[in-house]
Amino acid sequence: MRKFITMALAVLSMTAFAEQKTLVAYFSATGTTKAAAEKLAKQHKAVLWEIEASEPYTAADLDWRNEQSRSSVEMREPEARPSIKRCTNIMPYDTIYIGFPIWWGICPRIINSWIDNNLPQLEGKTLIPFATSGSSGIGEAEKYLKKTYPTLKWEKGMLMNKR
Repeated sequence: MRKFITMALAVLSMTAFAEQKTLVAYFSATGTTKAAAEKLAKQHKAVLWEIEASEPYTAADLDWRNEQSRSSVEMREPEARPSIKRCTNIMPYDTIYIGFPIWWGICPRIINSWIDNNLPQLEGKTLIPFATSGSSGIGEAEKYLKKTYPTLKWEKGMLMNKR
């Protein structure tokens, strides 16, 4: 009887693992993060989801040297939450990779918009940030996300430049 119970538990465990679903949600302003997200989704046989701004970012919006550009203004305002086109049904997913370019050392505020729109459904899910950057690491972005959303289950993130 013990052997049967042990085998049944092992089968249930393997079935639960096989049924786990993964989502790769990402924001990409220039296409660099999109390419990284596509590779990650393929590696993990995950569903790919683009986080899109209701009003797409233009080249002028992304000009970090202009203090009046949209991205500069958003990043200066910690409470800024750009509107997104549509929400994601995240309920079927156990693991969610969240991707973004590094802006001012952290994630763009649109990532906050997406997370805020999906709370509390993100509770209990495994969240793994990934980022692309021309010069910064992902460490400050990880700290920011953990501090801003301390009740969420964050795992170590990864920088995906040229992967």
